[in-house]
Amino acid sequence: MASRRRSRQRALQILFSWDARRRPVEEAIDEYYNALFAEEQPARDPFVAELVRGTVEHLPEIDERITRHAEHWRLERMPGVDRNILRLAVYEMTRAGTPAPVTIDEALELARKFSGEESVQFVNGVLDAVRRETT
Repeated sequence: MASRRRSRQRALQILFSWDARRRPVEEAIDEYYNALFAEEQPARDPFVAELVRGTVEHLPEIDERITRHAEHWRLERMPGVDRNILRLAVYEMTRAGTPAPVTIDEALELARKFSGEESVQFVNGVLDAVRRETT
């Protein structure tokens, strides 16, 4: 079984691709696995699918929360990676039952790996505001 951190990385990559192309979520998941693992065909990780499907299913609510707490940033103007890190984390924190500190820490790791230090601070600020709102 894949680690949760690796699952989150995969979910982020799928969400980024889905966000850029806006095709059905199942196609985005299939395309990810088919392209990345063309020769290996490993078992699919159910946690990845849960994160991706849940995020897309609750996208209007998630985007509204992000917009409310991302001062001076419109969602469509955010870098795609940051937008999808936030979406994934807000879903996981508010709908998947993952404790907020764990979710925020994992989101910051994603931002460090896939974005930049400025993004880490931005993601932290938005997610901390969402956390305060939900507790």
